[in-house]
Amino acid sequence: MSAAIADMAPQVRKATAFVLDHPDEVGFATVRELANLAEVHPNTLVRMARAVGFEGFDDFRERFRNELRNRSPFHARAVSLQFMSSDERLPALYGEIAAVTLQNLERMFTGTSAAEMQAIADHIVCSRRTYVIGVGANYALAHNFAYLAGMALDNVVAVPGGGNVPMDGIVKAGPADVVVAMTFAPYRVEVVEATGAARRQGARVVAITDSHGSPIAVGADHLILAPSDTPQFFPSTLAAAAALETLVSFIVADAPPDVVAAVDLMHQRRYDLGVYWKPDRGNH
Repeated sequence: MSAAIADMAPQVRKATAFVLDHPDEVGFATVRELANLAEVHPNTLVRMARAVGFEGFDDFRERFRNELRNRSPFHARAVSLQFMSSDERLPALYGEIAAVTLQNLERMFTGTSAAEMQAIADHIVCSRRTYVIGVGANYALAHNFAYLAGMALDNVVAVPGGGNVPMDGIVKAGPADVVVAMTFAPYRVEVVEATGAARRQGARVVAITDSHGSPIAVGADHLILAPSDTPQFFPSTLAAAAALETLVSFIVADAPPDVVAAVDLMHQRRYDLGVYWKPDRGNH
């Protein structure tokens, strides 16, 4: 493409130079947006595309989109968001995020039955120890789940913890234990390896992931599909969060009756110790 620049008309040459210098923009900008950026007329971009062998601008742009798809999906999504920044396109982005989020949640709840959730909760309640693996964006989900489940049970721990790696956290996992693992495409190596080790050690594996083809789904005893589709630049964790919150509810429902008293006692002590804010607190 660059070799043909010398034979182009000045405005077409200007457009071509801009495209060569800003290839990421071509994949997501409209003809009008790209023309504004290159400071040429939209028809000039069409002429440029034809000058280098394409039938039209759409075919030309598709070549750049394919290139972006072959690179990091996060990079492509981030570039796409940059071109949604105008007042005209942000409402469309808002609507798309809402639609995809609701679709992810619907797919998670319809894909995992109440009976399956109850079975997983049963195993966690009866386990010697339940290890919840989450790294990166899922680290907070794992620790929040362990925190909430810890109000009812004493056998749930988040992994990794204390600066360790996931493999360190499950080294003692065995047949009496449950390992709940989370990872979404592109899958984290340390989670895949720790989950595989737990399975080889005889632990019951619960995989929370986005595909039946996920490396942690293969061989798992239980699978919760939590779609992570999103127009934003990083996989969505909302369906996974909903799955974990639902699982906590089933755990409390499934736990011994004294669990309710333990939860009540914990909250009452927090009020007594001033952990929770009370309306009259500011009057003292």
